[in-house]
Parts: sequence; C-alpha cells; structure tokens
Amino acid sequence: MNITSTGPELGDAKSLGRTPDPLGSWESVATPAPRSAPSTKAKIRAKYSLPTDVAADVRKAFIGTAYMREKTVNTLTRAAEAYDRKRYEEALRLGRVVADATPGVAAVRELTGLAAYRAERWAMAKIHLRAYFTISDDPEHLPLVMDADRANHRYRAVEKTFEEVQASEPTAEVLAEARIVMAETWADQRHFEEAIDLLIKAGAAKNLRNPSYRHVRLWYALADVYDRAGDTSSARELFARIVLAEPDAYDAADRLVELGATLPRKNRKRRVTPTSKKKFD
Repeated sequence: MNITSTGPELGDAKSLGRTPDPLGSWESVATPAPRSAPSTKAKIRAKYSLPTDVAADVRKAFIGTAYMREKTVNTLTRAAEAYDRKRYEEALRLGRVVADATPGVAAVRELTGLAAYRAERWAMAKIHLRAYFTISDDPEHLPLVMDADRANHRYRAVEKTFEEVQASEPTAEVLAEARIVMAETWADQRHFEEAIDLLIKAGAAKNLRNPSYRHVRLWYALADVYDRAGDTSSARELFARIVLAEPDAYDAADRLVELGATLPRKNRKRRVTPTSKKKFD
C-alpha cells in the first residue's frame, strides 16, 4: 500500500537529506547522576541473619529438599527478628513451624519457648522450654517453666521443677530466680512464713551498698511477700531500699507511696578534695 501525504513536511527542513556522522567518530560523555535530596524517611534496616552455628544446626537436622531446608532457615530468621522486635505472637507462630521440622535443635526450642512465655502461652512455653532443658541440660530457663506452672496454678509441679533446679548446679542468677518463683508460689497459697524464710536464706535481707540485679530482684520479691502478709513496715523498708538503689526498678516507687511512705532521696556525696584557698587578682 502506498500512502501519499499532501500536507506540510514534518520536522525541520534543514535536517532533511542529512546523514548522521559515523559511529566511530562519536564521543562518549559521562553525565553525572543527579544527587537525590536527603530523605527524611526511616533508615533502611540491615538484613537480619542468624548465628552461623544455629543455621548450621537447622540445616543438619532438617530432612527434606535443599529448597525446603533453606526455607526453614529463613523462617527461623524471621522468627528471631520478630522476637527481637517484641512481636512475640509472630515469633511463636514462625518458631513452631521450625520446631515441628527440627524438634531436636536446642536453639529452636529455646526461641519458641521464650516467645510463648512472652506471649503468655504458658502451656506451650513449658513444652518448648522443657525440651530445651532435655536437649542442652542447661537449667537457665527452668525458672520460667516454674512460672508457667505457677500461672496455671500447678503448685506441685512448681515444687518438682524447683528441686530439679537445685540438683542441676545452676548459676547464682538462675538459682535466685527459681527461689523467687518458689517464694511467690508459696505466697499464693498463703504460706508466707515458708516464702519469707526461703528469701531470707537467699540473702534478700542483706542491705548492700552496690547491689546487683539479682539482689534487687530478691529485695522486691521479699517486699512483695511482706506486703501480702500484712507486714507493712518491713515492706516499706525494702521498697525504700530498692528506690534508693534503682529508682526506676519495677513499680517499687508507686508501691512505696501506696503504703503511705514518702520517696527517699540519696544523700549528697561529701566533697573529697579540699576547696582551693588561692586568691585571684
């Protein structure tokens, strides 16, 4: 088909009939890319990754195709990231998927159990943290198992786990946490004398100048038991001690005010170096 145009010619008349320069004579000119204005959006998050030993344990324990193996590692990575960002329900959901696929990996059971505990899924937390102890023989999370049983009012199970903690040669921090849970369990049953004796034997009555985190926890537990037992003066003394050592620890300041006491203030430190007597003109 031939098409004939009768209208005006398109384009510039000067360029008609002109042939372009050969390619060899063209010069390449690098044009700098325009700089983008500084963005006020949130910073790009760094890619989250699992510890290499944990990822290796999952790959070794997984039975299946290579694609599904890497998918399982990716699922555990997302679960760990969700836990770090305090999205415990999401971490629990993803962790259970990996725990079903690799039930013998201690790190998977630990993460899933801790996420369940934070999400207040007590029965599930006990299952996974118990499995972690069975695999690793590490009693670190047995106090959380005790606390999960305490939340479900399974007081006899709390006592059995406490006996396990004592027999497993735990660290001072783990033993202190187990004693706190055991004392609170006895207080729940109104066995205040047993709870107070246990905490006092653990050192909760010692007044230390530079207490550690463990000692502050013991002080708070003993103050709580005293308060529940009706010993207001002893509770006030311990809550005041906590406020002096750690003003923002738990709700110690609020409970001290509720008991009718004023918040204590630290004494100013005396000047150690003498003031200079030199006069200046």
